[in-house]
Amino acid sequence: MVRRVNKWIVGLRDAPLVGKLVRKGLTVVTYTGRRSGRTISTPVGYQRKGDIVEIRVMMPDAKVWWRNFEGEGGPLTLELDGTEKTGHATSHRDDKGRVTVRVQL
Repeated sequence: MVRRVNKWIVGLRDAPLVGKLVRKGLTVVTYTGRRSGRTISTPVGYQRKGDIVEIRVMMPDAKVWWRNFEGEGGPLTLELDGTEKTGHATSHRDDKGRVTVRVQL
């Protein structure tokens, strides 16, 4: 079910009428899983300020991808402005349980 929803969401990014609007707040991140060693891609909402991209993880306890960036973090690639950009990502959980992944491009 999740894969179908993700595929549909990613498809919206390329849709003729709404794609440009969707791309302003939605990107696809690609990274290598720490344990599996597999390359994984998933759509996420983001906010960008210069060379910093912030990804607020919705329902973090139900997701595991952001845990790949705990501690010292690791490399992550994002689709931004029509190109792939690589940065260093770190995740942080605040005292209310909210998780943010911060990417330095």
